[in-house]
Amino acid sequence: MDIEREEIMNIVTVGHVDHGKSTVVGRLMADTGVLPEGKLEQIRENCRRNSKPFEYAFLLDALKNEQAQGITIDTARCFFKTEKRHYIIIDAPGHIEFLKNMVTGASRAEAALLVIDAARGIEENTRRHGYFLSMLGIRQVAVLVNKMDLVDYSREVYEDIRSSYADFLAKIGITPASFIPVSGMEGDNIANHSANMPWYQGMNVLEQLDCFRAVPEPEDRPLRLPVQGVYKFTESNDSRRIIAGTVDAGRVRAGDKVVLWPSGKRTTVKTLEYFSGPTPDQFKAGQAAGLTMKEQIFIRRGEIVCREDEPAPKVGVRLKVNLFWLGKQRLVQDKTYHLKCGTAKVEMKLAEVQRIVNASDLSYCLRQYVDKNEVAECVLQLDRPIAFDLAGECDATSRFVIVDDYEIAGGGIITAALEDKDFDDRNIRWSGDAVTAAERRRFARHGGLVVWMTGLSGAGKTTIAQETERRLLEKGYLAYILDGDKLRRGLNSDLGFSEADRSENIRRTAEVANLFRDSGAVTIVTLISPFRASREQARRICGEGFMEVWVRAGVETCAARDPKGLYAKAKAGQISDFTGVSSPYEEPERPDLLLDTERWDEEECVETLLSAVLNRLK
Repeated sequence: MDIEREEIMNIVTVGHVDHGKSTVVGRLMADTGVLPEGKLEQIRENCRRNSKPFEYAFLLDALKNEQAQGITIDTARCFFKTEKRHYIIIDAPGHIEFLKNMVTGASRAEAALLVIDAARGIEENTRRHGYFLSMLGIRQVAVLVNKMDLVDYSREVYEDIRSSYADFLAKIGITPASFIPVSGMEGDNIANHSANMPWYQGMNVLEQLDCFRAVPEPEDRPLRLPVQGVYKFTESNDSRRIIAGTVDAGRVRAGDKVVLWPSGKRTTVKTLEYFSGPTPDQFKAGQAAGLTMKEQIFIRRGEIVCREDEPAPKVGVRLKVNLFWLGKQRLVQDKTYHLKCGTAKVEMKLAEVQRIVNASDLSYCLRQYVDKNEVAECVLQLDRPIAFDLAGECDATSRFVIVDDYEIAGGGIITAALEDKDFDDRNIRWSGDAVTAAERRRFARHGGLVVWMTGLSGAGKTTIAQETERRLLEKGYLAYILDGDKLRRGLNSDLGFSEADRSENIRRTAEVANLFRDSGAVTIVTLISPFRASREQARRICGEGFMEVWVRAGVETCAARDPKGLYAKAKAGQISDFTGVSSPYEEPERPDLLLDTERWDEEECVETLLSAVLNRLK
């Protein structure tokens, strides 16, 4: 039977520590006959040799320290099937110190089994776990009142727990599919109906699993393929640039018109690439995918490939979220964290705490920080846009984690995309005098800089500049490119390519760039500017806010890249005074930055330039 053609459902088991989740799942596996032959006997014998009472939980709790302590400390998975579907059961930790692992497990689930110890009743984490399931959008929940054998299979105990916990779940928007009285140790109502509880006429656990409703198949949703990386090949004249990632939702085929968000770049899928087998005719949700594109556009990790004819994700820098905080230090304003959503990783700050929710009694308070193990509704401000979906639209792109000091400290779901607050709320007051450089820097949040990019035609100046400009703007910096071709169509349209005209071209451009710098902008100039004397003149005009960047590539490399065929025309004598062919290029002797595009790819060059610019702006 082909598992790819059958229905698969992810189920998570949650509950307070020692309430018996692992025992329930272990008994379910034993009673449905899915264990490897001899596995149960092996564990029984191991317990006998170690003078330890046998527990079905040991089928899952494979780590030695878990068996020694009797608690599950990591998320375990097991697999079994019924006549209806295949199941992946995720056993999540219940101890308060391991809530982070519990949330990681629950984030992949479509339905949940929430286990309550009949003898101990509803405890703090029982309520907290129910709230977490609600936050993560898991609405299909069956509550298992476990260890009924310890309360003599009392219907009264069961009814008290059912009534109290149903009221709590109703307040957070969950209506349980069922409350099932069970004994994981004895097997009551797990895979068979119990003779010990004739008063219960409902479904057993196995029947309830088959009654859970499958969510829409991920491959039938709009395409979401977060870019994990871009790989280039050079051997045997292989010029492919493969965009790689895992398809979170939807399907993609060769010929599909796609949009990459948040950049909004559009292109068409040229080929599908698969490394360990025959290339499929499509990639669908859950599969690792490799794509090449017809147009060689700049693509970076964190963007999401979407089909042009399907609903687009949201794009923004200001997010309304429900989050849980598990960090060692409280979540506070005015501190920079990292948010990870899909493959995107961006800097973020806590903009506002709208309320702190007590997951046990659902009361709330108002303060502008979040302590460990608290749940909160917050607004987050990112340093640059990301693409995302809202809760309920696509799990992988609507859920996020927050990293603090290299550790995952929290996570949650995105509930709304908010408009970014502009400078209106900054209470800026202008004096009647001319704006000073200090005032301009304070209001713009940074000073100006001229980034003078020199190099042969085809070296990569414009490509690197355009992506650097985009990233500066995303980070909130005012940036603009002065491109040589544009200037020659307007301001410098009266100049030719003689040595004197080239020098005048540089002088005029430098004067304009200096005015832009004075306004507080990061001005990126992309001119061949072949002569050292002219570049030194530009440095004198712009003063200390000048950075010379040499984009280095040899003439043969540039000629091979040349899409307009200018080098061929110059060599044929059709273009006079062409730098590198009939006119010299004087290499910089002491550039502020060197970008070698023969050795480095686009991403390395952009990251290096961006880092250098940001360091100069500090």
